[in-house]
Amino acid sequence: MKSKYSHIFSPFTVQRMTTKNRIVMTPMGTNFGEHSGEMSFLHINYYEQRAKGGVGLLTVENASVYSPQGSNGTTQLRIDRDEFIPRLFNLCERVHKHGACISIQLNHAGASAMSSRTGEQPVSASNIPSKEGGEIPRPLEKDEIYVIVKKYGEAAKRAQIAGFDAVEIHAGHSYLLSQFLSPLTNKRTDEFGGSAENRARFTRLVIDEVRKQVGPFFPIFVRISADEFLDGGNTLDDCIDYLQYFGDNVDVYDVSAGLNGSIQYQLDANYMPDGWRSYMARRVKEAYGKPVVTVGNIRDPQVAEDILARGDADLIGMGRGLIADPDWVNKVEFGHEDDIRKCISCNVGCAGHRIGLNQPIRCTVNPAVNSGADYYKHKVNKPCNVVVVGGGTAGLEAACTAAEVGCTTFLIEKSNQLGGLASIISNIPDKTRMKDFPKYLIHRASKLHNLFIFKNTEANVDLVKNLNPDIIVNATGSSPTLPPITGLHDLVDREGTRVATVLKMIERMDTYPEDMKGQKVAVVGGGAVGLDVMEYFTEKGADVTMIEMLPIIGNGLDPVTKCDTQTKMKKYNVKQMTKTALQEVHNDKFVVKNPEGEIEDVPFDYGFICLGMRASTPVLKDLEEAYADTNVEVYNIGDSKRARRIIEGTTEGRNVIEVLKRHDFM
Repeated sequence: MKSKYSHIFSPFTVQRMTTKNRIVMTPMGTNFGEHSGEMSFLHINYYEQRAKGGVGLLTVENASVYSPQGSNGTTQLRIDRDEFIPRLFNLCERVHKHGACISIQLNHAGASAMSSRTGEQPVSASNIPSKEGGEIPRPLEKDEIYVIVKKYGEAAKRAQIAGFDAVEIHAGHSYLLSQFLSPLTNKRTDEFGGSAENRARFTRLVIDEVRKQVGPFFPIFVRISADEFLDGGNTLDDCIDYLQYFGDNVDVYDVSAGLNGSIQYQLDANYMPDGWRSYMARRVKEAYGKPVVTVGNIRDPQVAEDILARGDADLIGMGRGLIADPDWVNKVEFGHEDDIRKCISCNVGCAGHRIGLNQPIRCTVNPAVNSGADYYKHKVNKPCNVVVVGGGTAGLEAACTAAEVGCTTFLIEKSNQLGGLASIISNIPDKTRMKDFPKYLIHRASKLHNLFIFKNTEANVDLVKNLNPDIIVNATGSSPTLPPITGLHDLVDREGTRVATVLKMIERMDTYPEDMKGQKVAVVGGGAVGLDVMEYFTEKGADVTMIEMLPIIGNGLDPVTKCDTQTKMKKYNVKQMTKTALQEVHNDKFVVKNPEGEIEDVPFDYGFICLGMRASTPVLKDLEEAYADTNVEVYNIGDSKRARRIIEGTTEGRNVIEVLKRHDFM
């Protein structure tokens, strides 16, 4: 496939580094490091997998140049002392043996640090938090700025000694250098504030110090937020202006976007099209003649090829796409595009785990971020029949995994479509990227000769018994929660009524007018599903009201989705009724109790009940009773265990391996 994607698979040379292709793994925090800041061997394995998968250049996640002051995260890598060099050297060796180049991102968190972790007040350009509700930092003194400049240079030298092929200076995403560059956070009146030249001065000093430490032939990348996408922040034009003050020591610009307050443009909300940011990289390249990296939901190899062919960018940055599938590059190179496990940009296991919960990263579509396909090397040691009831994403993952390790596997699905709720929800325009996961699973299943799929088939005990199971996996999913509220069951999803669940809304999408200006939509439930409904109708111009019992709308969402939906609710003037409980349902209004205990009407043209999902287990009890006195285990997974997210079902589906081990089949 190299001829089809000749631009992707052409080498790239900068200074004395040559990459074998144009795919760059962008820096993404993992929380895999040791508490000390040292790189863990789990961490090293994670990066080696992506090198083995064919990536041309890996950029290791941001490493602290000055701890604890500049630390970002509880297990962030450090490169501020010599004792961190040996593990980093080991990493570089492991990556280089697969033909990949490797860089590391150097960073100081500034106001994005947290005193609860560092033990000291965060620092910044001014006393302005890096995000709404964040800690108030203290402005750096001038002599402190020069100390930090030296720390960047010393860190770069350590990276060079450890065997890295390049370094990247992080000057974006609401970290310290970004806080000096942005007029939103830099209110200084000295030579480090005010004009674009002054705001760029700190970054220029860092770049020049790094060059001084690493010499003339070592590549220096600089990551920027080319457009901050916030009122009063730097626009792309502003960025083009201040970059003139960075000087000639920059070799490559890594052109990103967004700050903490616009994180949906930094980590890309799922509705953003593949490669949407490439115009920014092109502007930087045209203005300064430097090679550029572009990023932005790039999942489709043809999009990557086209960006390179047009000259928008010289390198394609992929982050979450390589968490989802470490072998993306090899699959493209060797003609296995249909086997790519594409990232669906849900931001649940990556941003949600690391930023939102301070946990190690995981992935909705890849249940083995660290171990990869190692499970596939092990096979069952004796014949084993696995019956999976339910063909949603959890059931498909379980069925594929069982078949891949050698089980004779039967999948029973009552409908004519595989993929479950993910296939249905992905019919909402802003959720189309979600289709890629069931599509991948269905393709994966189609290649397994020992996996037999029965669609349009209702599972029952007799059918399952005829398949002589050793293991039964119940993955029958979930259905909308419909509490016993007056009028609800009489109206919801009925023909001719205006009250619907999200499933009926999707079924009726072709009937809604394109222009709904002046029409009222009321949504009961402010979770992920309710917000999907809100987005769909606000974009059509409807006046939307959201009703939620909790104090906030969007409780439990990942930081990217939460920021994005809050921005949209503000943009479209969505009325938010929190601490409000549904009392009655009518065909043209919801009767609710407000926080003051008063009863009021919320009129609508279209009303939606989005109170979450509940486990649906139509055959589970029968199966458990039928096999109660046998060695056959009934393993209940996904939403049929408890309605949650796709990520839990995928993980439990892969964990069928542990069930097989428990019964001595492996």
